[in-house]
Amino acid sequence: MTTRQPDGWHTLTTRVVATDPERLVQFLRDVFHDVGDFRPDRPAEMRIGDSVLMVSGADERSPFPAFLYIYVDDADAVYRRALAKSATSLEEPMDTPYGDRRAMVRDSWGNVWQIATRGADVADEASPGR
Repeated sequence: MTTRQPDGWHTLTTRVVATDPERLVQFLRDVFHDVGDFRPDRPAEMRIGDSVLMVSGADERSPFPAFLYIYVDDADAVYRRALAKSATSLEEPMDTPYGDRRAMVRDSWGNVWQIATRGADVADEASPGR
């Protein structure tokens, strides 16, 4: 079977275009404990859990932020780390009716992060996308 993407990548990959992408890469490493490095000659490939987030510099393109929903082990701890790294709180951690503990922040590049931890006793049909 022919694959259409590199090994370890999903079919759909998010890409953020930012001014000062090196600083954004460091923010991602500090807040989400991402794995990946800034590369001035190509997009950074940041590994967050089982996903890849590409980060590019706004050289030939205009900055283009994203709205991202991210599952983490501890939404409260990640929320606090984001605020410590200059993110702005949009929503303090709370329990949602669909079983996620969720908070929301905006980083210095305009990206909005909904940071969630899934409740252990929640059925899959209660997912936030439904």
